[in-house]
Order: sequence, then structure tokens, then C-alpha cells
Amino acid sequence: MSFKSTLQRHQKMIESLFEMEPQLNDLLDLISDCVLNDNKVLFFGNGGSASDAQHLAAEFVIRYKEDRRPLAAIALTTDTSILTAHSNDYSFETVFDRQIQALA
Repeated sequence: MSFKSTLQRHQKMIESLFEMEPQLNDLLDLISDCVLNDNKVLFFGNGGSASDAQHLAAEFVIRYKEDRRPLAAIALTTDTSILTAHSNDYSFETVFDRQIQALA
């Protein structure tokens, strides 16, 4: 893999973001409305995306680039007891369902 091919791959990814602009704007509006109405933002993911969820929740609660009030956000990937109990008692496919019902 060359540097040029890596840049080309990244360029294609960035171009695909432009194609998704309407959906991304809708998502930003939903998150903004949620925060402005003092609701919670729930993040989750699988594998590496679980770490991304935790990072995003931390940025909301602590701060991003400047000091501000904390924003209500939770990563649903952090409680191993809940994750393993649900996977054992129900199924992994619905591992976040009960947390969302309880916290949303």
C-alpha cells in the first residue's frame, strides 16, 4: 500500500461524507435538540466503535475544546455486568435495548 493509495482512499471517504450531508445535518439537528432540551445522548457501538462511543460521551460530559456546562451523555458500552447479563439472559443482538428503555 502506497502513500498515494492511502490518500486516495481517504479522499473517497471524504467525498462519501458530502453525499451523506443531508443525513448528517439531520443527525446534528436531533442531537442539538436533545441537548438544548436537557435530554440525554446515548452512544453505543461494537468493537472499536464501543471505544468511540465512550470517547464521544466523555467529550460531551467533560468538555470538547473549551469549558462549558456538562452535557448529559452516556456510553452504553461501559457496564460489563449489564452487557454480559443481557447477552446471557436474552441475546447479544439486543444488548443495548434494556439500557435504552431504562435510561432514555
